[in-house]
Order: sequence, then C-alpha cells, then structure tokens
Amino acid sequence: MSREFDEIENHDSFRATFDFRGFLFKLLSLWKTLMLCVGFALLTAYFINDRKQNIYSLDSLISVGNEKNPFFTANTSISFNWGGVSGKVGEIITEIKTRNHNETVVDSLQYYMEYLQEGKYRKNDIYTKAPFEFEIDKTKGQMLNVPIGVRFLGSNTFEIFLEFENATAQVQFYNDKAKTYAEVPVGAFSKTYAIGEPIHLPFLNGVLKLRNGFEIQPDTVYFLKFLNFDTVVNQYKNAINIEPYSKTSSSVLKLSLRGTNKSKIVDFLNATSAILSSTELKRKNLYATNTIRFIDSSLTAVNTNLKDVVDQMNNFRKQNKVFNIDEEMTQISERLKEFDAVKQEEQSKLNYLNSLQDYLHTKTNYTNIAAPTSVGIEESNILASVSKITALAIQRQNLEYTTKEGNVLFKDLDRRIDAEKNVLLETVDATKSIISLQLNTINRNIANAESKLRGLPEDQQNYLKIRRKLDISQEAYDVYMAKRSEAAIVKAANVSDITVIDEAKDIGGGLIGPNKSLNYMLALMIGFLLPILVILIIFLLDTTIHSSEDVTQLSKIPILGLLGKYKHDNNLIVYENPKSVVAESFRAIRSSLQFVFKKEDGNSDGKTLLITSSVSGEGKTFCSVNMATVYALTGKKTILLGLDLRKPKIFDDFDITNDKGVVNYLIGDDSLENITHQTNIENLSLILSGPIPPNPSELLMSDRMGGLIQQLRKEYDMIVLDTAPLGLVTDALELVQYADASIFMIRLDYTKKGMLQLVNAKHKAGELKNISFVLNFFRYNSNNNYGYGYGYGYGYGVYGNTYHENKAQGFFGKIKKKLGIKS
Repeated sequence: MSREFDEIENHDSFRATFDFRGFLFKLLSLWKTLMLCVGFALLTAYFINDRKQNIYSLDSLISVGNEKNPFFTANTSISFNWGGVSGKVGEIITEIKTRNHNETVVDSLQYYMEYLQEGKYRKNDIYTKAPFEFEIDKTKGQMLNVPIGVRFLGSNTFEIFLEFENATAQVQFYNDKAKTYAEVPVGAFSKTYAIGEPIHLPFLNGVLKLRNGFEIQPDTVYFLKFLNFDTVVNQYKNAINIEPYSKTSSSVLKLSLRGTNKSKIVDFLNATSAILSSTELKRKNLYATNTIRFIDSSLTAVNTNLKDVVDQMNNFRKQNKVFNIDEEMTQISERLKEFDAVKQEEQSKLNYLNSLQDYLHTKTNYTNIAAPTSVGIEESNILASVSKITALAIQRQNLEYTTKEGNVLFKDLDRRIDAEKNVLLETVDATKSIISLQLNTINRNIANAESKLRGLPEDQQNYLKIRRKLDISQEAYDVYMAKRSEAAIVKAANVSDITVIDEAKDIGGGLIGPNKSLNYMLALMIGFLLPILVILIIFLLDTTIHSSEDVTQLSKIPILGLLGKYKHDNNLIVYENPKSVVAESFRAIRSSLQFVFKKEDGNSDGKTLLITSSVSGEGKTFCSVNMATVYALTGKKTILLGLDLRKPKIFDDFDITNDKGVVNYLIGDDSLENITHQTNIENLSLILSGPIPPNPSELLMSDRMGGLIQQLRKEYDMIVLDTAPLGLVTDALELVQYADASIFMIRLDYTKKGMLQLVNAKHKAGELKNISFVLNFFRYNSNNNYGYGYGYGYGYGVYGNTYHENKAQGFFGKIKKKLGIKS
C-alpha cells in the first residue's frame, strides 16, 4: 500500500488539470505581496537611476576623398603619387580602430590622467572644470589607479595627501609607457607645495598650475588619478565607432563615441579627426618628401662643385690676362658645353638608376623611393613601376596596423611587390644600357671637339675648359633649384584626403542613458511578473490540499463538514467550550451524519462511526473524541473505541493510563467490563487501545474483534472507532466492514492531494462505503475557499460571531482576557 501511495502522490500533478480559477484566487490572496514586490522593484529602479552616471553619445562627420592639388597640372615636370591608396574609405575605417592611432590620440589628450571631485555616490571626472592643471613629468613615474588628494590651503598653496597601505606602489613612465614599482611611505602622507612648484615624489612628479578664469576656494579638495596607458587606449579603441553616414554617400563617415563626460567625448572625436587628417596628409606627401630629400642631397654635391669651379675661374683670372677668342673657337666651346650638359644629365640618370637598383636589392621598405622625374627620367615603364611599388608598400604599411604578420594578405602583397620589383629591375638594366651607349657617343663628340681646340694656346684651352665647367655647374644648380621649388610648392599646397564636415560639439543633448522611463517600466514588469511566476511555479509544484475547492476537484466523495483552527489545551473542546464555533461545527457534522445513518436503518442496534485519515497529525483523534462527545451530550449512550493500536493517544485527554484496553480483550487476557472506562462526560464510555502489540493487523482481523463490535452495538447507541491512518497501514481497511459511516479527515495545508486518489480508488473498488470528508483547520477566506466552502464557512463565521461566546479581539482584548477584565 505504501508503494501505491507513493505512485499516486508522484503522478498526481499529471492527472489533475490546471486550476486557473484557484491560481487566480491565490494571486488575489497574495495581492499585498505583489504590491510589495512592485514597490521594491520601483524603489530599486529609482536608486539605479539616481546612482548610475549619465551616458552621452556624440558624433562628428568626416569626408574621405582624393583631393587634387591646385598647383599640380600637366605642365608640372615632377610626377608624384598624389592620393594613392590613402583615399580608400575602407582603410580609413580600419585605421580609426587601430591601436597605433588611438595611442596617438590618447597621448595627445593625456586621457590617462583624470581630474576627480567627490560626488554624492562616487568621485566624478570633472576634466577641464578643475581649477588647475597638472603638467606631468613624463620621464618620471606616476602612481597608477590610486586617487591622489589635492587640498587647496589658500590661493597660492595646496597640500598633496593620501594614505598608503603597502610599502610599494605601481608607477608608470608615460614617455615610454614602462611600468615598475616604487617605494612609498606606509600610512598617512601629506606635503604642502606652492602653486607652480615642481613636485618630485616617488608616486607623483610634475607641476600644478592654475587655469585662467578660475577662483580657488580654500579647503576645496580634488583628486588626481593616473590610469594604465594601455588600458585607456584599449577602452577608447573599443568604444569609438565609425560607419558610413548613409547608403547614398559612402565617402562620408560618421564618428561616434559614448561616455560619461561630454567634454572628453568632444575633444576625443575632434582630436581623432585632426590626427587622422594629419596622418593621411603625411602619407600622401611621402613620395614628394622623398623626392625633395633626394634633390637636396643632389644640390649639395652640385653646389660644392659649383663653388670649386668658381674658385678655379677666379684664380685663373688673377694669374692670366683676358683673352680674345675667335668666333670659330667660341662655337666649338659652346658645342662642348652642350655635350658636357647632356653628359651630366645622363650621368645623373645613371647614378639614380644605380641607386635605385641598389635600394631595391638591399631594402624592404619601398616607401622612400624618390620620383624618377626628379633627374629627368621619363621612361614610362620605370615611372609606372616605381609608382606601383610605392603604392603597394604604403598599402602594406597600413595593413601592419590591423593585421598580424603572417596573414595571407601580407603574402599576397609581398608577391605583387616582388613581381613589380623584378619588372622594374629588368627595365632599369635596359635603361642603363641605353644611357651607357649614349654616354659613349657623347664622350666621342667631346673628344672630337676638344681635339679642335688643341690648336689654341694652353692658357686659352684652360680658360675655355673652366668656363664650360662653370656654365654647366650653374645650369645644373639652377635646374635642381627649380625642381626643388616646384616640388616644395606642390607639397605645401597639398591638402589631406580627410575633411571634417561637422566637428563634434556639445550643444546640450546627447543623453542616451540611463533610460529612466525604461528602467521604471522594467521594474514594474519584473516586480509584477516575477512574483507571479514564482507563485505559479509553487502552485504547480504544490501537492498539498489548501481549500475545499481542491477537494471537490480531486474527488467526488462529499464534504461532510468543516472544522476551524482552534487553540485549546486538550481535545475536549466540545465538552469544555460547548459554545465555540468548533463545537457548533461538530454538531453540524452530527446532523449531517443522520442522513447517512438513515440509509443503514436495517436494525435497531447501535451505529458505528469510523474515523481515519491519511497520516498522523491531521486531527483524526481530535475528531473522534469530539464526535463521541457531541453524541453523548445528546443523551445517546456512546462509547469511544481506541483502535489505533500502533500510536494510541486518547488516554492523554481523559487522564487514564493505557495499561489495558482492546488489545487485552482481543488476546483473551481481560474481559470487556474490565477494559471499559466511564469518563467524566455523561453517557460517554471509553475503551483504550492498551499496550502496543507486535501484530495489530492480525488482532483486528480476528473473530473476537467482530464479536466485540456486535456486543457493543447491543449495549450502546453510538460507537466511534478511532483507527490508524489509512495511508500508512491497512488497519483501518480491516475495520471498514464494521462501520455504518466513515469520516476521512483532511487537514488543509497539510494533507497531500495524492491521498485523495488513494481514497477514490478504495471507494471505487467498494472497499470504503458511506465515506465522507471532514476538512480540518479550515479558514474562511473568500479568495481561496470558494464554492462549497464559501457558503458553509460564511454561515458559521457570521452565525458563530453572534450566537457563540465572544472572543477578545486585538492586542488589548487579549490583555483584558488574561487579566479577567470584562468590557
């Protein structure tokens, strides 16, 4: 039977359908709890909204294009790689998220240093609203992550104060970002300084200066806090967002940033745009810068050579008289000058190609190649190859900011650079061969012309030679100066591909959090729905009977009556307090039993009433004692028979020892007269269970048990059988055959629902006849006792309050009752 009970109890929740009405009334009964949860949730939302810092989001707009230089035209003799790959929008988006770029921005704004002031809940970052600024000595360490107090003592003095718990503190040098540990004094530290006086401490180094337009209030306290540089960079790197402004205009990008200080957001966005524009301009000018550097190095050599030739000419004139050279020799000299000028130009080209060839063989960074047109090389293949190699090298350099070495993108770029480099080297070799042939021809022409001048006197020959060198050197110098000026003008007039369309600015908006309305709405929902969910889970997992409605849903067996919760010293409440509501409830049950007994009026013998329950503690003995009492008080000769042989209790209420009882009779050890006790209640006799036997079920199944019931029927009008719990042992089932009516006690908030399934099964099988339920510990409540319980409980509640003894109500009423004071 125990196994059957367990199976029924475990599977009861699957058999029963969801009681929506019961759940609704459960919620109504707990409305105060729901309101308390909602109030707590709203209060929590209020504190969250009040304590949480405001979050702002600001943005700026930049345009990415390929800006053409207004001074660069088709007539410009030097070709540069204007714009190149730097104009790609994708690379700009990538660069904004690179660590290198954000390190530059953070370092320029010194965002690793915070100016703090004590607020209501925390130290707030006041940034430029601080009346002072601290100039950091980047070559010395600053203590990390610990607020350093600054208290102004007057208009010209301040105090540095803080308290150290350990003898060492971590410091960072912001020039190279190195970190180490410094020794600090343990305990409270304070030191006074004058405004502008250098501070040299193990944990703080720099100069504190006042900002213009601020007044210092004595005893005001601020804090300086230094942060890990890498942590700050990583924070802004992850926080800044860049995206196309619209689908129709992909070249316009929107920069946005979130934070708690709008001024810092504005400065970071604008600094980002400025540094990005400056970086792009430097990259755009890289080709031109390299060309100017190359021309400058060439000019140095030309200038030195020109000075030497001028010195030769001056010395020659001092030592010799001025000569008159005939026209034919002058023409030959001019031709020689032209040959020398061409020779020098070709030699410059050859020198450039040799340098380029050596550079390509020995270097890996191809971003520093000068423009070939700076020495007059117009070979289209060389110009195209140099331009492509430089562009690919810049693209690879940009990729290094965002991609790890070894990535397949690097391999692809290196392959393309090597392929273009091989083509360029072959072109350079071919061009060098051509230039060498041209130089040989020029040298022969020079030799022929010089042979014609050998007829002149030696001093005239030297004069013509020096003059040719002077003219050639001057022309070369003028050409290089013209090219350098041209390159410098074009570079100076160049503009960045990044243009700020709309810079970041604090115009009073930008608040995005906390969303106070949403927080209150979520609090309202959570405060209302979460307890409902908890109540629903408890309701679904609850296997205990709580109301008469639960009983009517689980069983068709009728409810005979309701017993309210009571407080009494013993179980004799009907006898000792006959005007109580509980006593009236027992009388009502007695009246309802008359209809059951009428069906069994086959003979005139006494009636038997069996009272049982599922487990101990449900009020079975309490009901047995009081049912026997109400019958005895009506004048019926009644006997209460204690048949719970395993755990007897009745003897305690009547102050009788349980030395002998029905067990002694059943084993033939004693007579019926000797085990029958007359109680102090008129017409009520009592037979106790006696000593606990080893075989209670076998004794109750014996013939002597049947004979005992038959004899008692003849002697008494009412026989009340107090039996063992039905859900634990089979004793009660053995006694059902002797019962004219049976009561199954259900204690609300205690009895399990599965037990009713056990009773239903026994009743359906015919093992239990004329059985009814009595609900114990019933509390009238319109929210969770409805249907049958509503009418029944309501009648007793109202009627009892007017007919029965008045109970002292409230705290003072209880005191009056204790003291015996009558109202």
